Amino acid sequence: MKPLLLTALFAFFTLSGFSQREFTTTEGDTTYTMKRYVFMLLDAGENRSQDSVAAAKIQEGHLAHLNQMAKTGKLVMAGPFEKGGEHRGLLIFDVETVEEALKLEAEDPAVIAGRLKMNAFYWWAAKGSRLP
Repeated sequence: MKPLLLTALFAFFTLSGFSQREFTTTEGDTTYTMKRYVFMLLDAGENRSQDSVAAAKIQEGHLAHLNQMAKTGKLVMAGPFEKGGEHRGLLIFDVETVEEALKLEAEDPAVIAGRLKMNAFYWWAAKGSRLP
């Protein structure tokens, strides 16, 4: 347990000193390459009062926007949260900066209409991670 904690602390303090998007770490006989992504929460926006026809059109544009970003390879994962609520969905971007992800998502019709608002931050994952 102590070696794992020390490794995690070392990685944290090492990462805080540079802006590199990837680093390699070894734990036992396993080597991991970690990569920095941008994780974005899409929350309910201030303007959700559109009628059902307008809301459906905005949602259609929202999905088209997400599909277009996925085709470029900059959006690597997206999806809604079950049962909605304040947090509506998440996006994971493979881009250099939080600012770049915010700029891309600011073009989303649902963000423009005020139905969604963005909250983005850096997130590290083992390179090549995937859902089963």
